[in-house]
Amino acid sequence: MSSIKLKATENESKDKIVSIHCIECKRSTRHRVSVYKIGMTRRLEPMERIDELGDASVPFCFDVHAMVFSDNAPALEAKLHERFAAGRLNKVNGRKEFFRADIAEIESVIRANYDAVVEVMHEAVAEQFRESLRMVLPKPAIQQVERAVARADV
Repeated sequence: MSSIKLKATENESKDKIVSIHCIECKRSTRHRVSVYKIGMTRRLEPMERIDELGDASVPFCFDVHAMVFSDNAPALEAKLHERFAAGRLNKVNGRKEFFRADIAEIESVIRANYDAVVEVMHEAVAEQFRESLRMVLPKPAIQQVERAVARADV
């Protein structure tokens, strides 16, 4: 998994800052392209929103791939949604912001449309996912699954 973190500059007005999040819940490794939720929150503590999203409705906690703080977050979110529209999972309900995408492409769109420094980490923590594998699979099978996950995250 990747993490993109942006820090608001000191001279930005705190009441105008909105955050864009790009999160992933690790699941089956059969899919080459991951599924990300690309959304926005106006909360001062955006992790509260991400924790809410990762309650009982998903099998594992969400891993944060991006946290972008911007005074023009709605425009950035719209550009991300537009770029990845073909990969939108729910084509009927636009409020369901889950997309099949590649984290490097998501990063590219963010960098092209956001002028602050962006730090990207391309390895998912996915603690609960990996620990669950360790509990049920023999070691060679775990290594095979983790290699497949690593290839899918590249």
